Amino acid sequence: MKKFFIIVIISVFIAQPALASDFNPNYIISDNEILDKTTMTLADIQNFLNDKGGYIANYKTIDYYGQTKSTAEIIYNAAVNNYDCQGADVSATPTLAEQKLKCKPISINPQFLLVLLQKEQSLLDSQNPKQSSLDWATGYGCPDGGGCNDRWKGFGKQVNSASLQFYEYMVNPTAFPYQAGKTYTFTNPYDTINEKQEIAVTPVNQATAALYNYTPHVYNGNYNFWRLWNQYFTKILIDGSLVQVDGEIGVWLIQNGKKRPFLSKGALTSRYDPKKIISIKKADLDGYEKGAPIKFAQYSIVRSPAGDIYLLIDDNKRKISSPEVFRTLGFNPEEVENASSQDLAYYSNGEPITSDDAYPTGALLRDPDGGGVYFVINNTKAPLIDPIFLKTKFKNYSPTKVTAEELAKYKKIEPVKFEDGYLLKTNMSPAVYVISDGVKRPIASGKVFESLGYKWENILEVNSRVLALYDNGEAITEESLQK
Repeated sequence: MKKFFIIVIISVFIAQPALASDFNPNYIISDNEILDKTTMTLADIQNFLNDKGGYIANYKTIDYYGQTKSTAEIIYNAAVNNYDCQGADVSATPTLAEQKLKCKPISINPQFLLVLLQKEQSLLDSQNPKQSSLDWATGYGCPDGGGCNDRWKGFGKQVNSASLQFYEYMVNPTAFPYQAGKTYTFTNPYDTINEKQEIAVTPVNQATAALYNYTPHVYNGNYNFWRLWNQYFTKILIDGSLVQVDGEIGVWLIQNGKKRPFLSKGALTSRYDPKKIISIKKADLDGYEKGAPIKFAQYSIVRSPAGDIYLLIDDNKRKISSPEVFRTLGFNPEEVENASSQDLAYYSNGEPITSDDAYPTGALLRDPDGGGVYFVINNTKAPLIDPIFLKTKFKNYSPTKVTAEELAKYKKIEPVKFEDGYLLKTNMSPAVYVISDGVKRPIASGKVFESLGYKWENILEVNSRVLALYDNGEAITEESLQK
């Protein structure tokens, strides 16, 4: 499908960096994130370094084996082509070939090593780093309160050794002081954020414990790692996004900054178009707090433990006022599902359904005079101002022609709008918007569009009057996607 050029047509707002108040010292990074060596190719690493513009983007030096390599090659090999020789029968200084033959391959995320270089010595963007910063690039062999061990001096040794060290933290966690599930108190001697207050930390996973074993400080050390990791590599998911972790079955809705799981296929397909699902990495989802599950399909009829019958519409429950109303409206007793008090607690109370509600689940009614179509529900009528609604939002509805007198019974309200998650543009402009939190947010470029996981074929071209229904929201730029 043709790709549209995307431009920003309102003021650009730059998102603020991640704040210390958002930082959870008990969970910094997932185990999978630290061990995933598939995140970047050699070319990806080089492009990332070029983008940061630091001296090391074009730096060449000897690696762990004494071979001259570029920074990107040293990082890639330390993460992807590295070997754990502990316990193996190897020579004092084994070559790479010997290690491949006799040692166990390891796996460390290249992204992790890049963040470590910035956290320790600011090497990703430093234009003129000191030689000492290059020699002790990852801070390996430089304990607090003591000098650095010359055995580990040199950029190549630093990156390789840090990779091996973190792998060892992960596969042999009980051999090190800080362990997942145990609580520790940090005094943070280098703290400039938290006024040197003592902080109790209980690492919830091995990766977080590993970071404390390497740098036993909350602020500024591990806070800085978290801040940089989120800035560089954590994908921000826009409210209204449908997401699915690669290789997993479950689908989630990102709403109000939380992840809400769909507990059934019907709950998903009755509300949303599965074609809009965005594939993401597990790590991108891990940072979101779990919200209320979405268990029932749209327009489900459920019975509470007390015997009350409700019609569920979106996140609202409408009590059916009496058995007579239930029968009059033509509901089927066999369709009633039992719901627990906890299930119903996730739904807000809507207006009760009475005998006056002719269309409790909504209907499309056509004006016999002008031919316009209205969505009628809750004794209101909302006009459809663009035929595209009939092909998308109401594709499973058939408009019913009624008399002018019948249509006049309902109160006219603002036109029908698209919900969060829709991608919209007009034929008057190349700008593409995503609807999020009820506003339209322009997407700054095709690169940003694709980085969000959106699909070009999901863009809807609408009448300009449809976009005019929404207030302007914050533009989505590369900068705003960095926490």
